[in-house]
Amino acid sequence: MQRINVGLVGCGRIMPAHLQGYRILIEKGVDVRIKALVARKEEDALRFRKRGEGPPPREPIGPPGDEYRAAHIWVDDFQKGIDVQIYTDYGKMIREADVDAVDVYTPPHTHHDIVLDSLTAGKHVFVEKPIAITVKSARIMIEAAKKARRVLGVSENLRYQPETRMTKWIIDQGYIGQIQMIFNSTIGCYWSPDKIAALTPWRHVKYTAGGGPSIDWGVHIFDTARYYGGEIGDVAGVTSTFEGVRVTRDKSGRIIDKIHDEVDDTFVAIAKFKSGAVGQFTFSWALHGEPTILGTIVYGSRGCVKDNLLILDDGTKSSVKDIFDDKAKKDEKEKFFPLQMTDPFALETFDFLGAIWGDREMETSGKEGLRDLAAAYAVIESSRREQAVKVEDVESGKIVGYEKEINAHYRI
Repeated sequence: MQRINVGLVGCGRIMPAHLQGYRILIEKGVDVRIKALVARKEEDALRFRKRGEGPPPREPIGPPGDEYRAAHIWVDDFQKGIDVQIYTDYGKMIREADVDAVDVYTPPHTHHDIVLDSLTAGKHVFVEKPIAITVKSARIMIEAAKKARRVLGVSENLRYQPETRMTKWIIDQGYIGQIQMIFNSTIGCYWSPDKIAALTPWRHVKYTAGGGPSIDWGVHIFDTARYYGGEIGDVAGVTSTFEGVRVTRDKSGRIIDKIHDEVDDTFVAIAKFKSGAVGQFTFSWALHGEPTILGTIVYGSRGCVKDNLLILDDGTKSSVKDIFDDKAKKDEKEKFFPLQMTDPFALETFDFLGAIWGDREMETSGKEGLRDLAAAYAVIESSRREQAVKVEDVESGKIVGYEKEINAHYRI
């Protein structure tokens, strides 16, 4: 297979997690190389090229185990002798750099232009979730990728988490029978009650984020739910903004940054799957006191998967991992964890590269990203209309209320 050269656009806080994925791929012998780094400020790109060249690493943020706490790494650490060019203009990079694909880690409102310009130039594109700032924008991207005959994939790392993939195998093998309900709830979190989420003020602005956790986390939640339970028909949702101002405080508690929150900080959604199953999903990065955090729980006609345990009606509890390790066939393990990799960022990037080599869609294709985004926006549209809405009506553009203002702002 021919080597794939990649340009990375957006050298922000998520960059270390993605670079760790590339490191694993190259150490496994995957023929991919990073040839360019793009950031608005040159020093931000230099921070990741070579030790001692740019500013020091950013201080990790977020709770233990969060992707934003990935160890800082420099490209030169794992691909010696490769000339990595630095750009402050992604358009110039696309025109000049020796790249076959573009990997985009910038905020959602920038995805539209970067993705379309890259596809027009004949590049394959892998873009951070959510795929786009609006559903309409996502549809345009997908059509452009089809016209250009290039791969368009979405970085949806939760689907590539080991626990998620092993649970999918458990479901597919029929251990819990027919899925009846999927549940996920995060009520209050590390960024509660009023912190600027991930130290990124753009997450609280409608024109840069689209929505609050309904979009930022909604696409994660709905992607996992759809991965397990299939397509969602209807969504009934409520969104709220309990904290009108978000802040960042220093270690002494002094406020050093402040922003008015234009989007939701809390959502509750009920989903009806086309299979007949139901879903209940809640997320808030507001709310005071002690958080209540429950991961994804899948209930079926014979049992459930909860806290990475298979729990059957007779009370038997077994580790999902132990069952997978013991019962899954070799080809099944290779399907879910190629090259024995378990890092989600390495797995999703390998899937993207495999889609290019194999002239196929990746697992989290542009179409998948569109469906996730449509389900997330359905929560907002349902809240505005005070009634359930069909996800396919949001996906097709038949229902376009909340995002209409964003589309007009960017002339989408």
